[in-house]
Parts: sequence; C-alpha cells; structure tokens
Amino acid sequence: MLSKKTKYGLKALSYLAREKDRTPVQIATISEKENISRKFLESILLTLRKSGFLGSKKGKGGGYYLLKNPEDIRMSDVIRVLEGPIALTPCVSLNFYEKCADCVDEETCEVRHLMLEVRDSTLKIFDHKTLADLI
Repeated sequence: MLSKKTKYGLKALSYLAREKDRTPVQIATISEKENISRKFLESILLTLRKSGFLGSKKGKGGGYYLLKNPEDIRMSDVIRVLEGPIALTPCVSLNFYEKCADCVDEETCEVRHLMLEVRDSTLKIFDHKTLADLI
C-alpha cells in the first residue's frame, strides 16, 4: 500500500509541475491547496530537494520549484526516494536486494517467482510514467 508520504509527495510534485514558469511556491500554499499537513509536507519536500527533484529559494518570493521538466521525472525514481523498494520482497529487489532468511533455494521458490512477475509489471508501469502523466 502506498504511504501517505508518497501520496502527498506525488500531489506536491504535481502541484509544482502545474506551475508553468517554475516560480517558487511556498509550503503554505501547497499545504492549503493540496490539503496536506504543513509540518509533514516540509519533511517530504526536504527529502525531494535532497534527492535532486526540487530546488528551493529562501526569503521573499521563496519556496520550492522543480529542477527538471515533468516529463523527465520518472515515477519509479520518485517512488524509490519516498517509499523505498518497489519490490514486495527483498529477494527480488533490484536496488535493495536481501536474501530471505527462510528461503532454502531462490531458484525454486514459488513465492519469489510470483514476486518477480509483480515487480517487473509494476516497474514497467512506473518506469514509463512521468510526472507529466499526472498533470
């Protein structure tokens, strides 16, 4: 299930993507328009800034803005930053692989085979969708 952090992050990114001139938008504005707790939104936007999706400007006329074009921001990248692994089990994760403690043989594990299919299908969607698709 998608966390509120990720859902709100996507809503905030979508809001910023609709700003055609990429002028900075204050947290309070995004918080009010998207109905997101300001304190929670601050944390989410800071994570997105540290990950290279957003820039920020302090002072009068300050706020957050997109650093990239919406069509260059893949959903798989955003999901990984905000949510973590896309795979449902660590043994099939591309970026966060861990061997399952209870697995005798990964090659014959039926659960792993199913989770590989789920991961690949999910990743195919997230890799081919961008922020531009949300606006």
